[in-house]
Amino acid sequence: MEKHRNSPFSSRGSLTFFTGLCIGFTPLTQARGASDTENNTGDTLIVESALPSLYGPKQSADPKFSRPVADTTRTMTVIPEQVIKDQGATTLTDALKNVPGVGAFYAGENGNTSTGDAIYMRGMDTSNSIYVDGIRDTGTVSRDVFNTEQVEVIKGPSGSDYGRSAPTGSINMISKQPRTDTGLDATVSTGSAWLRRATLDANQAINDTTAWRLNLMGEKTHDAGRDNITSERYGVAPSLAFGLDTPTRLYLNYLHVHQHNTPDGNIPTIGLPGYSAPSARTAALNSAGKVNTSNFYGTDSDYDNATTDTATMRFEHNLTASTTLRNTTRWSRTKQDYILTSFMAGDSNITMGDPNDVGSWKMARTMNTRDANNRILTNQTNLTSTFSTWGIGHDISTGVEFTRETQTNYGVNPLSAPPVNIYAPSSKVKTAGLDRNGANANGRTDTFGIYLFDTLQMTRDLELNGGIRLDHYRTRYDSSSLCGGSGRGAVACPDGVAKNSVVKTVDTSDSGNLLNWKAGALYHLTREGNVYINYAISQQPPGGNNFTLAQSGSGNSANRTDFRPQRARTTEIGTKWQLFDQRLLLTAALFRTDIENEVEANDDGTWSQYGKKRVEGYELSAQGNITRNWQVIGGYTLQHASIKNGANTAQDGSSGLPYTPEHAFTLWSQYQVTDALSLGGGARYVGGMKRGTDGATGTPSFTEGYWVGDAKVGYRLNRNLDLQLNVYNLFDTHYVASINKSGYRYKPGEPRTFLVTANVHF
Repeated sequence: MEKHRNSPFSSRGSLTFFTGLCIGFTPLTQARGASDTENNTGDTLIVESALPSLYGPKQSADPKFSRPVADTTRTMTVIPEQVIKDQGATTLTDALKNVPGVGAFYAGENGNTSTGDAIYMRGMDTSNSIYVDGIRDTGTVSRDVFNTEQVEVIKGPSGSDYGRSAPTGSINMISKQPRTDTGLDATVSTGSAWLRRATLDANQAINDTTAWRLNLMGEKTHDAGRDNITSERYGVAPSLAFGLDTPTRLYLNYLHVHQHNTPDGNIPTIGLPGYSAPSARTAALNSAGKVNTSNFYGTDSDYDNATTDTATMRFEHNLTASTTLRNTTRWSRTKQDYILTSFMAGDSNITMGDPNDVGSWKMARTMNTRDANNRILTNQTNLTSTFSTWGIGHDISTGVEFTRETQTNYGVNPLSAPPVNIYAPSSKVKTAGLDRNGANANGRTDTFGIYLFDTLQMTRDLELNGGIRLDHYRTRYDSSSLCGGSGRGAVACPDGVAKNSVVKTVDTSDSGNLLNWKAGALYHLTREGNVYINYAISQQPPGGNNFTLAQSGSGNSANRTDFRPQRARTTEIGTKWQLFDQRLLLTAALFRTDIENEVEANDDGTWSQYGKKRVEGYELSAQGNITRNWQVIGGYTLQHASIKNGANTAQDGSSGLPYTPEHAFTLWSQYQVTDALSLGGGARYVGGMKRGTDGATGTPSFTEGYWVGDAKVGYRLNRNLDLQLNVYNLFDTHYVASINKSGYRYKPGEPRTFLVTANVHF
C-alpha cells in the first residue's frame, strides 16, 4: 500500500478511465507536467518545485470549507482573479461563463423584465443565493468584479453552508484584502461601442503588520449590438488591515458602487424558429421576418439607477496554532430605481395601420417601475480548529450568525407610453418620472443560525465529513395599494374611502425553523486521486428564497406563509485527481437533486404544495496547468431537468424544466508562447432550452443551442507594461441569450466585439 500511494504513476487504470472522460480538456498524451526534481550535488540538496497554478486555486476563502477544493465532496469551481483578467471579464455574469450550465437564461415574467445578475443554475433561479465573503448580497443589480479576488461556485444544496438558499447551488464572491507587500496594478481599456474603462488596485504596506489597499473602477459604454442601451458605473473600495502575519488581525472594508444604465426591455421573438402569428388577423407576421436585433423598444425616459454601500469589519485571532476565531460585522444597503419599458406582442396588443403592411403595425408598451431599498445587518462568528481524539483527526468549522434583512418597495404611480412600431421603433417618447404614492410594501426578516461541520480523518486514506445547520427566522410583511383601480390585482375601496386612497392589503408575520444537513465520505485511491460521495438536505421557507416579502398570509396566494418549506435532496458521487505536481485538477461527478413541496395552482384557482422536480446528470471539469506555460479552465455538464409532479410544465407540454440547457460546455485555455507573448482562446456551448408556460399563443417554446468562440493576444512590453487584445464572439454568432416566460421577448447575444487593455504594474 505504501508503494501504491507514493508512486506518481500508480493507478494507471483509474487515470486512463478519467482521461477518457475528460478528453478534449486535457490532451494528456501530449502534455508533460513539470515535476519536482532533487539534485544532490555534494553536500547540497537542491529542491526545485513548480509554482502553484494561477488558474487552479487550492482552497476556498470561506472558512466553512476547511478542506482543499480537491478534497471537498462537492462540485465546486473557483474562478481566480487571473482568469478574470485574462478574459477581460468585468461583471459576475461574465465570470460565470467559465462554469457550464450557469447563466442568465431567463428574461423575466410576461410584462416584467429581469435586471442585474439573473442567474440560473441546474434549472433553478439562483439570483438570491449570491454572497459576498459568505454574506448574502441583496439587490437585483449587475455586480462588477473590480474588487473581487475569486468567485466560488458551489453546485447542489447550500442550506447547510449559508442557511436558506436556492436548492441547486450558491455563488460566493471573495473581496480583495490588504497584503504586506507594496504594489500597484492599473488598467486602461477601450473597445467596441466606444467602451471606456479604467481600474486601479493599489496596495501599500505601512509597516510590517499594517497595510491599506484601494481599488477604483470607472466604466462607460454602449451596448455594441443594441441601440440606445448604455451603461455607466464607478466604484471605490478602500480597505485597511492591522496585525497582518500576527496572531491577531483586523480588517476594515468599504465598498461604494454607483450605476446609471439604460435598461434593455428586449426585442420581439417574431421570426424566430417556433414562432407563429397569434391569430389569423396577424398572419402576415409569419412571413415578415425577424426584427432588427439592434432595435430598442423603450423610451427616452427609461433609466436604471443603483447604488450599493457596504461596510465590513472582520476580526481574526489565532487562539492556538490550529484554532482560529473570526468575527464579521457587515452593514450593506442597495438602493435601486428604474423605469424599464417592455412590451406585449399578443394578438390583443397589436394594432394595425394598413393590414397588408406589417411595417405600419404597432404593439402595446408596458412600463415597469421599481423604487426599492434593500438593507442587511449581520454579525457572524466562526471558529475553526484541527485536532485529534483517540487517533481520529478532526477539522472543525462552527459558528453562529445573526442577520436582519429589510426591504422597502415604494409604491409609485403607474406610467404609460404610446404603442411602438414593431419593425421601426422610436424612443422619442417622454414619460413622467417616478412619483411615490404611499402604497408601499415593507418586509423584515430576522434570522439566527448555528452550524457545525467536521471532517474526520478515520485512516490515512478515508475521510468522513458532515455538517448541520439550524436557522430560526421571523418575517414581518405589510403592503398597501391604491383602491378603486381596474385590471389584474385591483383592490376595491372600502365603504366611505375615496378612489385612489391608500389602503392596507396585507399585514402578516411568520416564523419557523429550518434544519439543513449534509454528510459525505472520501477515499484517497492514490496520492493524486480520490473518490467521494455526498448527500445533502436543503430547505427554504414559503414565499420563495427572498422570503422577506412573502406576499400574503393564509389567503389564496402562491406565497402563503403557512406553506411548508421547499425541500431539496441531493446525492453526488464523484472523483477528483490532481496531476502534474498537483497543478491540474480533474473532476467528474454524477448528481441527482429532488425538490418537493413546490407550490402549484389547482383547477379552482387555489394553491397547493404537491409539485416535485428533479435535476440529474453528470459534470466534468479541468482547471489549472497542463504544463508550466499552458493553463486551462473548463467543463462539460449534461443535466436532465424534469417536473415529476405538477402542472407547471414547459410550454411545449413536456415535463422538461425551463431555462435549463441539457448540454453545456465551456473551455478557456492560455499558452505562454515566449516570455513576452501569450495566446488564449475559448469556446462555450449552451444547448437548446425550453421556456415556461402561460397563456401566450404562437410564441417560441424553445431556444436553439449555440457555440461562441473568444480569443486573446497578450504582449509584455517591459516589466511595468503589457498589452492585451480580447475578441469576443469571434465568429459573430447570432443567438438567443435569454427568453421571457411568455416567449414574446428575447435578449439577443452580444455580436463580435473587441477590447484593448493596457495593464500597468509597479
